[in-house]
Amino acid sequence: MGQLTHLDEHGAARMVDVSAKDATAREGLAEGRIIMCAEALSAIRDGTTKKGDVLAVARVAGIMAAKKTSDLIPLCHPLALSSVTVDFELLEDGIRVVATARTTGPTGVEMEALTATSVALLTLYDMAKALDRAMVIDGVRLLAKSGGRSGDWRADR
Repeated sequence: MGQLTHLDEHGAARMVDVSAKDATAREGLAEGRIIMCAEALSAIRDGTTKKGDVLAVARVAGIMAAKKTSDLIPLCHPLALSSVTVDFELLEDGIRVVATARTTGPTGVEMEALTATSVALLTLYDMAKALDRAMVIDGVRLLAKSGGRSGDWRADR
Protein backbone atom coordinates (compact mmCIF):
# COMPACT_ATOMS: atom_id res chain seq x y z
CA MET A 1 0.00 0.00 0.00
CA GLY A 2 1.34 3.40 -0.95
CA GLN A 3 0.90 6.69 0.84
CA LEU A 4 -2.42 8.48 0.79
CA THR A 5 -2.37 10.68 -2.31
CA HIS A 6 -4.91 13.21 -1.04
CA LEU A 7 -2.65 14.36 1.80
CA ASP A 8 0.41 16.54 1.42
CA GLU A 9 3.66 16.09 3.37
CA HIS A 10 2.12 17.93 6.34
CA GLY A 11 -1.10 15.89 6.38
CA ALA A 12 -3.26 18.61 4.83
CA ALA A 13 -5.93 17.67 2.31
CA ARG A 14 -5.08 18.36 -1.34
CA MET A 15 -6.39 17.60 -4.78
CA VAL A 16 -3.94 15.32 -6.59
CA ASP A 17 -2.17 16.94 -9.53
CA VAL A 18 -2.96 14.79 -12.58
CA SER A 19 -1.59 17.22 -15.18
CA ALA A 20 1.39 15.00 -16.03
CA LYS A 21 -0.66 11.80 -16.37
CA ASP A 22 -1.57 10.41 -19.77
CA ALA A 23 -5.18 10.48 -20.89
CA THR A 24 -6.31 6.87 -21.27
CA ALA A 25 -9.65 5.11 -21.66
CA ARG A 26 -10.93 4.39 -18.17
CA GLU A 27 -13.89 2.50 -16.76
CA GLY A 28 -15.29 1.98 -13.27
CA LEU A 29 -17.87 -0.67 -12.36
CA ALA A 30 -19.69 -0.62 -9.01
CA GLU A 31 -22.57 -2.46 -7.37
CA GLY A 32 -24.85 -2.30 -4.37
CA ARG A 33 -28.19 -3.67 -3.28
CA ILE A 34 -31.29 -2.74 -1.39
CA ILE A 35 -33.21 -5.34 0.56
CA MET A 36 -36.95 -4.78 0.97
CA CYS A 37 -40.21 -6.48 1.80
CA ALA A 38 -42.06 -8.46 -0.85
CA GLU A 39 -44.81 -5.84 -1.13
CA ALA A 40 -42.39 -3.05 -2.01
CA LEU A 41 -40.46 -5.23 -4.44
CA SER A 42 -43.66 -6.31 -6.19
CA ALA A 43 -44.88 -2.73 -6.49
CA ILE A 44 -41.58 -1.62 -8.02
CA ARG A 45 -41.46 -4.62 -10.36
CA ASP A 46 -45.08 -4.18 -11.44
CA GLY A 47 -44.93 -0.39 -11.69
CA THR A 48 -47.77 0.09 -9.21
CA THR A 49 -46.19 2.50 -6.74
CA LYS A 50 -47.91 5.86 -6.30
CA LYS A 51 -44.70 7.59 -7.38
CA GLY A 52 -44.57 6.08 -10.87
CA ASP A 53 -41.74 4.20 -12.57
CA VAL A 54 -39.32 3.84 -9.67
CA LEU A 55 -36.59 2.13 -11.69
CA ALA A 56 -36.61 4.81 -14.40
CA VAL A 57 -36.31 7.59 -11.82
CA ALA A 58 -33.53 5.75 -9.95
CA ARG A 59 -31.64 5.21 -13.22
CA VAL A 60 -31.77 8.92 -14.11
CA ALA A 61 -30.82 9.87 -10.54
CA GLY A 62 -27.77 7.60 -10.68
CA ILE A 63 -26.64 9.02 -14.02
CA MET A 64 -27.12 12.59 -12.80
CA ALA A 65 -25.19 11.82 -9.61
CA ALA A 66 -22.23 10.42 -11.54
CA LYS A 67 -22.05 13.70 -13.44
CA LYS A 68 -21.99 15.63 -10.13
CA THR A 69 -19.48 13.48 -8.26
CA SER A 70 -16.86 16.23 -7.99
CA ASP A 71 -19.51 18.49 -6.44
CA LEU A 72 -20.26 15.86 -3.78
CA ILE A 73 -16.82 14.40 -3.02
CA PRO A 74 -14.52 17.32 -2.18
CA LEU A 75 -11.21 16.17 -3.70
CA CYS A 76 -12.54 14.44 -6.83
CA HIS A 77 -11.63 15.93 -10.18
CA PRO A 78 -14.47 17.06 -12.44
CA LEU A 79 -14.54 14.62 -15.35
CA ALA A 80 -15.95 14.68 -18.84
CA LEU A 81 -17.84 11.40 -18.71
CA SER A 82 -18.34 9.64 -22.02
CA SER A 83 -20.84 7.11 -20.67
CA VAL A 84 -22.75 6.21 -17.52
CA THR A 85 -25.10 3.25 -17.26
CA VAL A 86 -27.21 2.17 -14.29
CA ASP A 87 -28.77 -1.27 -14.46
CA PHE A 88 -31.03 -3.19 -12.09
CA GLU A 89 -31.35 -6.85 -11.25
CA LEU A 90 -34.49 -7.87 -9.38
CA LEU A 91 -33.56 -10.31 -6.64
CA GLU A 92 -35.73 -12.50 -4.47
CA ASP A 93 -35.49 -10.03 -1.57
CA GLY A 94 -34.54 -6.75 -3.22
CA ILE A 95 -32.76 -5.04 -6.09
CA ARG A 96 -29.12 -5.08 -7.16
CA VAL A 97 -27.81 -1.90 -8.81
CA VAL A 98 -24.80 -1.99 -11.14
CA ALA A 99 -23.33 1.24 -12.48
CA THR A 100 -20.62 1.71 -15.09
CA ALA A 101 -18.84 5.00 -15.76
CA ARG A 102 -16.44 5.66 -18.65
CA THR A 103 -14.15 8.48 -19.68
CA THR A 104 -10.88 9.16 -21.46
CA GLY A 105 -8.69 11.23 -19.23
CA PRO A 106 -5.85 11.42 -16.70
CA THR A 107 -7.78 10.03 -13.71
CA GLY A 108 -10.18 7.18 -13.04
CA VAL A 109 -13.95 7.00 -12.78
CA GLU A 110 -14.34 4.68 -9.82
CA MET A 111 -15.91 7.38 -7.66
CA GLU A 112 -18.42 8.21 -10.39
CA ALA A 113 -19.52 4.57 -10.62
CA LEU A 114 -19.80 4.33 -6.82
CA THR A 115 -21.73 7.60 -6.62
CA ALA A 116 -24.15 6.50 -9.36
CA THR A 117 -24.76 3.22 -7.51
CA SER A 118 -25.26 4.92 -4.14
CA VAL A 119 -27.67 7.58 -5.39
CA ALA A 120 -29.68 5.07 -7.43
CA LEU A 121 -30.07 2.99 -4.25
CA LEU A 122 -31.05 6.03 -2.20
CA THR A 123 -33.61 6.94 -4.85
CA LEU A 124 -35.10 3.45 -4.70
CA TYR A 125 -35.40 3.89 -0.95
CA ASP A 126 -37.00 7.31 -1.28
CA MET A 127 -39.51 6.17 -3.88
CA ALA A 128 -40.58 3.06 -1.92
CA LYS A 129 -40.25 4.16 1.71
CA ALA A 130 -44.02 4.45 2.10
CA LEU A 131 -44.17 0.69 1.53
CA ASP A 132 -41.13 -0.31 3.62
CA ARG A 133 -39.20 2.03 5.91
CA ALA A 134 -36.99 -0.87 7.04
CA MET A 135 -35.24 -1.30 3.68
CA VAL A 136 -31.50 -1.91 3.97
CA ILE A 137 -28.89 -0.61 1.55
CA ASP A 138 -25.67 -2.60 1.61
CA GLY A 139 -22.82 -4.06 -0.36
CA VAL A 140 -21.88 -0.85 -2.18
CA ARG A 141 -18.45 -1.57 -3.62
CA LEU A 142 -16.16 -1.26 -6.59
CA LEU A 143 -16.26 -4.37 -8.77
CA ALA A 144 -13.66 -3.39 -11.36
CA LYS A 145 -11.64 -0.56 -12.82
CA SER A 146 -9.59 -0.32 -15.98
CA GLY A 147 -7.15 2.11 -17.51
CA GLY A 148 -4.46 4.33 -16.15
CA ARG A 149 -1.01 3.70 -14.78
CA SER A 150 -2.17 1.17 -12.18
CA GLY A 151 -3.87 -0.94 -14.85
CA ASP A 152 -6.88 -3.16 -14.47
CA TRP A 153 -8.31 -4.36 -11.18
CA ARG A 154 -11.20 -6.72 -10.32
CA ALA A 155 -12.75 -7.56 -6.97
CA ASP A 156 -11.92 -11.13 -6.01
CA ARG A 157 -14.91 -11.66 -3.74
